[in-house]
Amino acid sequence: MSQQFWVIGGEYRCLEFRELANAAAPIGPFATYEEAEQVWRRHAEQTRGEANTRFTIVTTAPNPRRMQKAA
Repeated sequence: MSQQFWVIGGEYRCLEFRELANAAAPIGPFATYEEAEQVWRRHAEQTRGEANTRFTIVTTAPNPRRMQKAA
């Protein structure tokens, strides 16, 4: 099973970055980290002046149930 990469994030309620105030819709999936990084970089640069906005790249985890069925 190949990995998928997503860009997630948005505006947070405070600068501790614990709770999103306005979550952006997840962007992806991307087949490679490099593709996701390009999108992440664009969003990060567009929101650079917004101190409480952050985006990050996450990877989907393999589903253990699917792995068991394939074995």
